[in-house]
Amino acid sequence: MSHTASFPSASLLGYPRIGRRRELKKAIEAFWAGTIDAAELEAAASSIQLGIARRLSGLGLTEPAAIPGTFSYYDQVLDAATHLGAVPARFGELHNAQGQLDINAYFTLARGTAEQQPLEMTKWFDTNYHYLVPEIGPETNFSLSSTRVVEQFELALANGFETRPYLVGPVTFLLLSKASDDAPAGFNPLSRLEDVLPVYAELLSRLGAAGASWVQIDEPALVADQDVPVADIQAAVARSYEVLAAAPGRPAILVSTPFGALSDLLPTLAAAPIEALHLDAFKGAVPAAEQLALLNGKTVVAGVVDGHNIWRNDLAESVSRLEAIQAAGLKVAVSTSTSTQHVPHDVQEEVQLPAELRSWLAFADQKAVEVVTLAAHLKDPASSAAAIAEATAVIASRAVAPGVKRPEVRARLAALKPEDFNRAAYPVREAAQTAALDLPALPTTTIGSFPQTGEIRSARARANKGAITAADYAQLMKDEIKRVVELQEELDFDVLVHGEPERNDMVQYFAENLEGFDVTVHGWVQSYGSRCTRPSILWGDVTRGQAITVEWARYAQSLTNKPMKGMLTGPVTILAWSFVRDDQPLGDTANQVGLALRDEIADLEAAGIKIIQVDEPALRELLPLRRADQAAYLDWSVNSFRLATAGAADETQIHTHLCYSEFGVIIDAIDGLDADVTSIEAARSRMEVVNDLENHGFGRGVGPGVYDIHSPRVPGQAEVSELLGTAVKHVPARQLWVNPDCGLKTRGYAETEESLRNLVKATKEVRAQLV
Repeated sequence: MSHTASFPSASLLGYPRIGRRRELKKAIEAFWAGTIDAAELEAAASSIQLGIARRLSGLGLTEPAAIPGTFSYYDQVLDAATHLGAVPARFGELHNAQGQLDINAYFTLARGTAEQQPLEMTKWFDTNYHYLVPEIGPETNFSLSSTRVVEQFELALANGFETRPYLVGPVTFLLLSKASDDAPAGFNPLSRLEDVLPVYAELLSRLGAAGASWVQIDEPALVADQDVPVADIQAAVARSYEVLAAAPGRPAILVSTPFGALSDLLPTLAAAPIEALHLDAFKGAVPAAEQLALLNGKTVVAGVVDGHNIWRNDLAESVSRLEAIQAAGLKVAVSTSTSTQHVPHDVQEEVQLPAELRSWLAFADQKAVEVVTLAAHLKDPASSAAAIAEATAVIASRAVAPGVKRPEVRARLAALKPEDFNRAAYPVREAAQTAALDLPALPTTTIGSFPQTGEIRSARARANKGAITAADYAQLMKDEIKRVVELQEELDFDVLVHGEPERNDMVQYFAENLEGFDVTVHGWVQSYGSRCTRPSILWGDVTRGQAITVEWARYAQSLTNKPMKGMLTGPVTILAWSFVRDDQPLGDTANQVGLALRDEIADLEAAGIKIIQVDEPALRELLPLRRADQAAYLDWSVNSFRLATAGAADETQIHTHLCYSEFGVIIDAIDGLDADVTSIEAARSRMEVVNDLENHGFGRGVGPGVYDIHSPRVPGQAEVSELLGTAVKHVPARQLWVNPDCGLKTRGYAETEESLRNLVKATKEVRAQLV
């Protein structure tokens, strides 16, 4: 099939889809609450989609197919699952009379029902975005069950914008899927490739009939090492694009490969009958000349602008990379390394940031301008000379700006000794903690946060505006802490938390109280579904001026005779959930944060806090996608946690928490953290993690979660008892703790109280069976 449409000279791989003021979040949650109907939700979504098209067109992405059609109501992998009709059998029949999965069915898969767990969630490659994991088995029926991507393209086209529809690719979809509950042992979802390809081909034909000249098929799984043999993946890629290229009336195909270098799979895609191939030329090096030669006849879409971080592009360096590709005689277009859904919309809206700091940054809109500038350079170098010179000067000024390097911080790091990273042996600590804490078997606790009510958020907003005094705000937070402590006492929890009402976010709260950080006002990015976060900006050397959490913890402990946990966010998670400086090794930055937390732990101990939790939910998130790079990462990440915690006394019990971290992949590193107790997500995966714990011989305290807090459903007592019973079969009871999967910040009090009550009742039931 011949395609004559040229790929646009400048484009983005994707764009934030939540709305500049989180309009999509608000509309979706209103739909869930029943205050708007499906038509009103669709109208809100259409307004966001058209707003994106107008904005990007205004920034210079005016060629046909330059604007990415990456909008999603919840998640791009869930979109693919609904296109394919991949519904787990436990949900029954979700298709409507027309054989389609409507918006209600879509959200049922995402959120579950009172009886059925939703699809599992996990991290999208090395980002803080979570995708929903499809469940595929021999029994899965595939059919074109949603044409939402076609309808979204038609909406834009009717309003004067030819966008580029986006699909998660078939190989990535199946590699990211898990075997269904009904699948036999050893089943590989990739074995269903021949069954999904006709559905993809039908969808491509429909997009072509609707007028799409290009389609973007996203295959990021090809840049990551997989458990499947490389030869099998190569065969799957070759077969997939042989079939898709033969789809009648299809658009031209761009295959995108963000998050790293293609390596062994580049020749396979080079030989595939596709029209354009995206290469991550920012995180991955420009391929060697002999590999580039394989791409003759295809457009190379060079991702030279970082879509995953917020620092201003070194335009001169990007030009050199683009010219290296051009020198191979290839047609080159300019794009981002990844979708810009991972960064906020527009740095110019952050007027509260220092002007100098703002000049160092590029959010999604600025990245669009950078891409347009670089594309113009390829046509007329003189057109971009001033922009390149300005970028070079700004980057140079950043290197010498005050606060970027602090001599006292660097001297403290240089003075560290091996003993600063090690505590006493665990048996010594365990004996000291058993004597100090006197806890029952299967001690119950929560992960940290309690629901952030409208009253709490209102109080924080009023305090930020100066409408109430700092003293009044503090008293309101103390009232909430007292409420949370009394509730836990009434529910009969063994180890309590203060609920963190004073914290807007588990990372931002620390960023606001540490030197070397700044925070945004409108810098929202999507974490999952309707959940958004505002990553902080870590731009300079990190130091702690004064205690951050101590007075809140001291007050909470004064309200109870039970142990109260001090709550800190670990160094790796602070890095992972911030936009981190790119001018020094991440390990150095992590150790700076580790030292600040070490000082905070010492102050918490002095205030009488006997249990201190240092959360590291993002430990897995930053793990490099290539196995050859993972040991170095795990070394510095584990060491930064140990640096933070190694100063604690033997009788101080150090906890950590990990969520959606694929425990088995990094179990050696988690063991290496040397925490006394580790809590981890396990409810949505139905306690899969306990097999890894048993096989590894994990020897310290562990709390596999029994309550999935990412869904509104309330687990019954019997469900929690069953999960605990499974855990006890694989892990010695003396090691087990009982806790939810994660913090309760996003939940409401009614569902939280009922769920926690069931958790405690189930624990007492199982505890009695141990006697």
